[in-house]
Amino acid sequence: LQALDRLNLTLGDVRDVFEPYLAIFLTAERQFDPAQVGIALAIGNLAGILAQTPIGAVVDATKHKRLLIAIASAVIAMSYLLIINISAFPAVLVAQVGIGVAAVTVIPAVSAISLGLVGQKGLNQRVGRNEAFNRSGNAITAVVAGILAQITGLAWIFYLLILLCIATIVLVFQIRDRDINNTTARSGHSQTTGNDLLHDRPLQVFSLAVFLFYMANAALLPLLSQKLTGGQQAAAPSGFISASIAVAQFTTIPVAAWAGKAADVWGRKPLLLLAFAATTVRAFLYAFDTDPWFVVWVQTLDGLSSGIFAVAIVVVVADLTQGTGRFNLAQGGIYTTIGLGAALSNLAIGWLASTAGFSIAFFTLSAIAAIGAFWLWFAMPETK
Repeated sequence: LQALDRLNLTLGDVRDVFEPYLAIFLTAERQFDPAQVGIALAIGNLAGILAQTPIGAVVDATKHKRLLIAIASAVIAMSYLLIINISAFPAVLVAQVGIGVAAVTVIPAVSAISLGLVGQKGLNQRVGRNEAFNRSGNAITAVVAGILAQITGLAWIFYLLILLCIATIVLVFQIRDRDINNTTARSGHSQTTGNDLLHDRPLQVFSLAVFLFYMANAALLPLLSQKLTGGQQAAAPSGFISASIAVAQFTTIPVAAWAGKAADVWGRKPLLLLAFAATTVRAFLYAFDTDPWFVVWVQTLDGLSSGIFAVAIVVVVADLTQGTGRFNLAQGGIYTTIGLGAALSNLAIGWLASTAGFSIAFFTLSAIAAIGAFWLWFAMPETK
């Protein structure tokens, strides 16, 4: 369990922590336009979407879950080496495919190892502990990355990630294989089919709400990093992006702990509405003012919305699937929806920014979040 704590510290979040730096790097040093950057970010998300279901089946079937994490970490490291050393747009796309597939391998493998170590009764507390260590590691990584960008240049941010991948490979094998109950790690042995989930209206409503949230949220920080960069060398803006990521990550830690309790006191729906409201305001403010220190302050809203959603997705899906034996199936469907929303966000908003300007793109993201809030308010029942 202590080895699992250390492992979570080194698991750098590719999408939330390193994508904004990748957007800066591709804009400033590779001279890609916003549409190309959007395509590059979207292709990684799309690769993850396509791989998510078969990877989940592999994680369930194999007893070598530690090896899966090690292989995925190696793929991420090699992919970033490719991005750093080869400037051709197709090479970046190939690397992003590798990163996308590897990223969706690590998450279920860590969850399965956690379940195999502590069992169903200890899972809630263990997942919360994983989240706390992971967010803390992300925040520290963001600060170190910002310092590296100032001193040595943008490419060293990705060398930092490569070092984290190497540390992950070492640390994952410190978890003793004999301590993992592989039968428990698979969980949910339901023999029933999940076709009726497709006709579960509350789950459909929630899936669309989640899609709209990530459609509004995913492109915000990468788009902001491009606007701050302005297509020029970006060591100074990268420092503010590092601060922005760190602020969001540190904010998420107490918010997630609070949201777990508030979900029982307030209900699930008010928390979700608060997350949508925070994202709506955040995107709207970015359209008007991108003063770097103002950006850092506004990022507390990202920590608020992300912390709520980290808890609410699990809680609401558990509510809606209680007694069905299909919790993991529904979770898989929701996370596929998240991937679709994030991919479309980067692709469409990147194109919109390149054709209509950054302000219009930010206003559009704000409007999408507002539409999501209205949809949730009118169509989603309280699931508590």
